[in-house]
Formats: sequence, structure tokens, C-alpha cells
Amino acid sequence: MKYIWLFIKKTLRLLLKPLSFVPAILVACMIFSFSADNGIQSTEESLTFTRRIVVEYNERFEKGWDEGQISIYTWKLERYVRKAAHMAEYCLLAITLSIPLYVYGLRGFPLIVVTVGICAAYACTDEYHQLYSAGRTASGRDVLIDSGGALIGALTGRFVSWLGSATIFRPLRMKKR
Repeated sequence: MKYIWLFIKKTLRLLLKPLSFVPAILVACMIFSFSADNGIQSTEESLTFTRRIVVEYNERFEKGWDEGQISIYTWKLERYVRKAAHMAEYCLLAITLSIPLYVYGLRGFPLIVVTVGICAAYACTDEYHQLYSAGRTASGRDVLIDSGGALIGALTGRFVSWLGSATIFRPLRMKKR
């Protein structure tokens, strides 16, 4: 019975380790689909989301803004919301990428460098992809913003992985020694 249980554990690890990259692949597909939107769709989505933020802020803090003021603030903040979305996308990509890399044994500074490097390379290809979407352009500034988000995500993923191995998975780590 002991050997059957050991076989099951080893088989599950063999199958589940590669599947740990699935969330990163899904986030990369999400980013790709956002880049495929044409310029008008992308701007409308950003404006809609920014408007929600402005309206919520107006209601929460009882500012009493009329529709004109809400529109002005929406247009003023849309660019910043768009750039924050860039950072958030790549932060999420880096988190979902750094955790499986940690599982495969990449640790410390190399984990952060490899994760940010992969995300920065993907950001470059993403900007290149936008060249083929109507009304969209490529921007080196966006690559830098994306890479900044990836750095935050890599640091977060590194911390979460370390925390998990030091707490939740500590008994498994102790058995290996």
C-alpha cells in the first residue's frame, strides 16, 4: 500500500507541475485579446471603466458633481487608468509566472530576473501585436510601464511562494531533508 501511495503522489506531482503554468498562459491570452481590440473599442472600454470610478468617487464622497464635471474628470483620468491597467495586467502575469518557476526550483534574485525578463519580452511582442490592430500604436513607454508592473508582480510572487513554503508546505519541505 505504501508503494501505491508513493506512486500516486509522484504521478500527481509529475502531472500538476506543468499545469501550474496554466494561469500564466490564461493571463497572457487575456492580454493578447485586449491588444487585439481596435483603438475605438479600447478607448471606449477605458472610458467606461474610468467613468465608473469617477461616478463611484462622486457618490462615496458626496461631491455633487453634474454630468459635465463627471465627463471632464473621466477624460482627465482615463490615461492614468489605462496605464494602471497595463501595470495590473503585467503584475498579474508576473505573479502567475513566478509561482510555477519557484515550484520548479528557481529562487531568489534569478527568479525575479527571469520572471521580469519573460514579462518584458511578452510586453514587447504585445506592443508589436498592437501595430496590427486598427487605431492602435506601439509604445516603448508602455513596455516600461508593463515591466514595472511585472517587477511588482515578480516580487509579490516571490514573497507569496516563500511564505507558502515557510508555512503551508513546510511539512513537505521538512520531509525532503
